[in-house]
Order: sequence, then C-alpha cells, then structure tokens
Amino acid sequence: MESLQIGKSNLKSSRLVYGCMRIVGDNSDESRRKGKEAVRTAYETGFTHFDQADIYGGGKCEELFGEVLSEIPGMRDKIIITSKCGIRGKGDPNPDDPARYDFSEQYILSSVDGILKRLNTDYLDILLLHRPDYLFRVEEVANAFETLHESGKVRYFGVSNFRPSQVSLLQKYCPMSIIANQVEINIHNINALLDGTLDQCQEMGIASQAWCPLGGVVYPAWGNTFTPDDEKRIKAEFDRQSAKYQTENWIIMLAWLLKHPAHIFPIIGTTNSSRIRASLKALEIDYSREDWYRLLEARNGQPVP
Repeated sequence: MESLQIGKSNLKSSRLVYGCMRIVGDNSDESRRKGKEAVRTAYETGFTHFDQADIYGGGKCEELFGEVLSEIPGMRDKIIITSKCGIRGKGDPNPDDPARYDFSEQYILSSVDGILKRLNTDYLDILLLHRPDYLFRVEEVANAFETLHESGKVRYFGVSNFRPSQVSLLQKYCPMSIIANQVEINIHNINALLDGTLDQCQEMGIASQAWCPLGGVVYPAWGNTFTPDDEKRIKAEFDRQSAKYQTENWIIMLAWLLKHPAHIFPIIGTTNSSRIRASLKALEIDYSREDWYRLLEARNGQPVP
C-alpha cells in the first residue's frame, strides 16, 4: 500500500482511505459481523486511515469501530482516525428543531466528546467540519479548535464539502493549518476539478480526499444527471480501458483519481472484503495521461476546448 503525508502534518496515510459509513448496515447481528470483518480486512490489507462521522449509523458506526479497536491489540497506535461533526438532524434536541448545520463552539466541543466516547479512544487524529454552516463564526470555530488541540483531544483539523472561499476564510482565523478537504469526486461530479478546490489544495498544502469515488460506475451517482446515451458512451470507454489494463471498470476509476497531481486520497466504502483487497490494484496501474483525457472526453461527450 502506497502512503503519503496528509497536508501540512506529520501524519502519513495509506493512499486509499477506508470509509466506515456503511459498517453497521441495518445494525443486525449479521450486518455488524460483516462490518467488523470489513474493518479488519482493511487493516490487514494495509489501510492505515479510517474515516468516520458522528452521523454515520446514528453513531453506531463509531461504536462498532471502537469495539474493533478493543479487540485488536496495538491497532490504535498504527492507524489514523478521522471523524466529522457539524450536522444536526431534525428534532435534535427539541421535537420542532429543523435539520441544520452547527459550528457553534459548544456544539463542536460536545460533539468531539461524544465521538471519542463512541470510538473508545482518547484522541482523534483529524476532525473535519462535515458541511459548511452558513451561519458559522470563524472566531468560534478557531476557539473550539484551539481548545481541542490544547486538551489533546484532536491532533489536526480539516473540512469537508467546503468551497475554496470558505477554506480561505476559516484558515485566515485558525492558528493551525487546515490539512484536509474531503469532497465528492467521481466520474459524474467533477466540480472539484473546475471550481478551484483541487488547485487550492495544491497551493495551500491541503490533502484532497474523495468521497463517493465510484459514483456513476459501481452505483448511481448522487443527483445523477447522465442520460442513457451518456452512460452508454462512458461505459464503452471504461470497458476499453479495462481491457487495456486488464482490470475492472471501478479500478480504472480509482486510477483516474490517483493520477491527478493533487494526490487525491479516494475513500473506499465497500464492506465486501474481496473488493477491499482488490482496490489496491489501482495503485499498480501505470495510467496514462492520454487515457485520463479519453475518459474525461467520454464523460463530457466532447473533446476539451
């Protein structure tokens, strides 16, 4: 497994990150067993970075992961754990409260306490703000980050789904570096290539992490706008490249992301142990610039200008 430094930190992460959003499934005994097996497989395969969020499974994903940590001696010291906070569901805590984002200082601090308890650990390696709070006050966030860092509860900080302007605003007021921005990047959603997100990551030394990297390939992308003709054209190019590189279409998609000079960290969210192991094949492909642009052309339905 290839490893890279995460932004301006001393953390070195496996190039592929294991995403824990689905590890509890329907929370049945069988789903939980399968989720634990997936986490163990990822760890044994060489994944050293595990991505969580306080809303995944209503907190059950963090709890299950905490159980795995207690069952594998020494695992905690060998891995990076990221979790996210800032999303509040409808009815939290009052029945008539709307769904909303909350970056208030007290909510961030209390969220981290809950995360640490569920994960059965004393600290997070990275805390990400999950989705931008339209009402967030940067000074409050900076104060919360300082408090968490000084207490030893969080080592490093980042964001998720932030636009470049929001990253710049937050970084201006934060005494510590923002080391990661986790955004959706896949064959359907290439906004990060176009809106300056990946450019800013390279400029500021921020690690770019791709959630839902296989959207539009293994499963429908969020808010899919592809027509049947689009999907047919894109699949034909994936099939051509899969034959060339002697692999599967979803492996080609990971190779396409890994080719970008922003050194994207794709987040692998499958609970299928064989797919977890197979994902490493993407790191072995000597993927060409020409094929990268061929896939972009198939995606767009026309050559670059």
